[in-house]
Amino acid sequence: MRATVKTKRVGGSLMVTLPKDLVDLLGLVEGEPVDLEVRRPRQDYLGVLRGVGPFREEDRADHR
Repeated sequence: MRATVKTKRVGGSLMVTLPKDLVDLLGLVEGEPVDLEVRRPRQDYLGVLRGVGPFREEDRADHR
């Protein structure tokens, strides 16, 4: 499962919270270590194209 969350300032650090759906799905408990991959989300045009990749030349055949 994938989740996009916002960072929050706690003292001099930044923290993220995991959504309840994700916690329940993975059966996570407080204090349990987890591995995270951190990336900035794409900044799509007003969010309308969220998740849509860039137009490629091979895509042109689908739009003729």
